[in-house]
Amino acid sequence: MTLASLFQQGDAVTQIVALLLLAMSVASWVVLLWKGWLLKRASGDVARSTAAFWQSADLADAQQKVGAFDREKLVLPLIEATQQQMPGSLAAAADKSQQLTRVLRDALHKVLDKLQFGQVLLATVGSTAPFVGLLGTVWGIYHALTGIASAGQISIDKVSGPVGEALIMTAAGLAVAIPAVLGYNIYGRVIGRIEADLEGFARDLRELLTHSVGEGV
Repeated sequence: MTLASLFQQGDAVTQIVALLLLAMSVASWVVLLWKGWLLKRASGDVARSTAAFWQSADLADAQQKVGAFDREKLVLPLIEATQQQMPGSLAAAADKSQQLTRVLRDALHKVLDKLQFGQVLLATVGSTAPFVGLLGTVWGIYHALTGIASAGQISIDKVSGPVGEALIMTAAGLAVAIPAVLGYNIYGRVIGRIEADLEGFARDLRELLTHSVGEGV
């Protein structure tokens, strides 16, 4: 029994379950590979970018140096946000500290959304794929029981196909779910470390610019 023959011999429910598991697997692996590449670059870029910022002579020099390291644009948007000017608006009516807090918070949310992208899909696949496979399992067992009932006796040729279909669906559901769950947990830890670095940098940047304004620099 091959997967192709199993798919061809299965009914509509079996085929839908198989196609759904295939789509979930492809989607989760695309996200896993893309996020692995993204987070590998981001982990090093954030460290190099923040180090380059604090070694710069002034804000203009810092922005240029950070732009050379920040390939995923995670640190640079925070620096650019502090240079926004909105004269004549309510945003400009607040003191400098409040303005910096607001623009850095908004920029940080956008950056963190980029890092978190795909995590919901991994969590969804990891939590639902076993149940989708279980649906195929139950359906295969149902076919085995109806085959026994129609034959009036237990026969290998009546139950081997449906039981094999049920076992394969169970294994397929787990095979789809396990990489998604592992990826979600591993990437979640990496994202958490990057988020902590970015939040710390945003806080330090706000303090730096607030202190500079207070001194009239």
